[in-house]
Amino acid sequence: MPHSTFFPRICIAMGFPDAQKLLEHARREADAGESFFEFRLDHLATPEQGIGVIRKFLATHPDCRILATCRRHQNHGKYNGSVEEQIRVLNAAINAGACGVDIEIESAENVASGLDSFRSQARLILSYHNYQGTPSPEVVLRRMLRIPADGYKIVTTARKPSDNYRVLALTKSHPRTPLIVLAMGEAGFPTRVLSTAWGGLFTYAAPNASEGTASGQVSARLLRHLYRAEKFSHSAKIYGVIADPVRHSISPAVHNRAFQAHRLDAVYLPFLVQGTQLKDFFILAEKLPVAGFSVTIPHKQKVLRYLDVVDPLARRIGAVNTIWRKSGKWRGTNTDAEAITIPLARKLRLPKSSILLVGNGGAARGAAYALMESGAKVSIVGRNPDRVRSLAKACGAEPLLREQIQARKFDALVHATPLGMYPHVDGCFFKDSIPAELVFDMVYNPLETALVRRATEQGLTVISGLQMFLEQAARQFEIWTGSSAPRSVMEKAAQEALATGF
Repeated sequence: MPHSTFFPRICIAMGFPDAQKLLEHARREADAGESFFEFRLDHLATPEQGIGVIRKFLATHPDCRILATCRRHQNHGKYNGSVEEQIRVLNAAINAGACGVDIEIESAENVASGLDSFRSQARLILSYHNYQGTPSPEVVLRRMLRIPADGYKIVTTARKPSDNYRVLALTKSHPRTPLIVLAMGEAGFPTRVLSTAWGGLFTYAAPNASEGTASGQVSARLLRHLYRAEKFSHSAKIYGVIADPVRHSISPAVHNRAFQAHRLDAVYLPFLVQGTQLKDFFILAEKLPVAGFSVTIPHKQKVLRYLDVVDPLARRIGAVNTIWRKSGKWRGTNTDAEAITIPLARKLRLPKSSILLVGNGGAARGAAYALMESGAKVSIVGRNPDRVRSLAKACGAEPLLREQIQARKFDALVHATPLGMYPHVDGCFFKDSIPAELVFDMVYNPLETALVRRATEQGLTVISGLQMFLEQAARQFEIWTGSSAPRSVMEKAAQEALATGF
């Protein structure tokens, strides 16, 4: 049987405690164009209720396909019955019209001889789940291949970036084996986008109007329209953003829309990379391979040690936000610099203007050097006086303490800390009056931060972080692709992502 064409590429995982809700959500998804569903019968009060739902749903949507699952409690499901009762439920689901069943390897090994009846009527998916980590996928697959099936589903939990490749690599080493490979958790999200392009039978998505059944699932709408999981090829160029946290980033929305506008075979992914995992990420980046990526908190400074070539300004700044691979070498630059000076230059004459810079991290370093090179007189304040003095000394700026700034007045203020960033939206460095005529907040999510709101209330001119974000993103796109950035497309995508929460 042609495994690769029988199953649609995206399966909507449906797990509800109420049979009527399961039916309503399935119909809603089908009416929106979805055609392949996993019914988690074990989520219902009694799995038998799901048999009637399958019949009712297929009566009105006969072209849809249902994969029935009744995972036992012992294997992280919700069903408390015996293996024999589990088999009886899955057989009833097939008789009701399910095109396939998913049974976990632990149950299958107890009733291996009784699985032939499944395969004579429907597709049998044998599944393995590990909620603690990612053991050797090869060892797991060897165990599973002892039982004949129409698909082998291996789902692990990603604890570090390279776990993504360890799971995806199964499709390369076993190209003739029908596989579904995924890693759960935010760190494993890239596998959900890449798996089908790498040869996996299908990937899982959450319903568009509800939560999914596993950590890391996103809606089918996002998989289809933002990440274009069904469109890009196995040879597509892979880009992304590395950060911790990364969930809030609008970069995937902006860059994927830009790739789409230029009809590029490319995809941009969020990579959760914790502070101690940079080396491990470069292992993943080499193996996928990743063509280029954005860098943000907390990696802008530490990432330099992993680069082969760094441009002079970024080297002086001591921080990069843009990395790409060329001629086998990792190269880095800092597009934050121009993204700061260009929006400011539209509002005031930078040479000899007085600028108060708030912050002492990687973003602040980029701003300090860019502003000093533009001829501005820069003063720096922050939450860590020692780091403020160090940065000021390095770039030739004036260090200030918090208590000193209220007696001063500046032409502009540039805010370069995470204060006010989603999800901690109430954070603000200034409790009272803001000592500047112009306020530039580098935080872009939310669009109106507490600082921006306070500046507006005080009648000050405001530059939002979105303007900076778009400037640096456009330059990144041009570095990576060699093409002019579709700025209007990118701006619209950013505004939509901020308005809708992606």
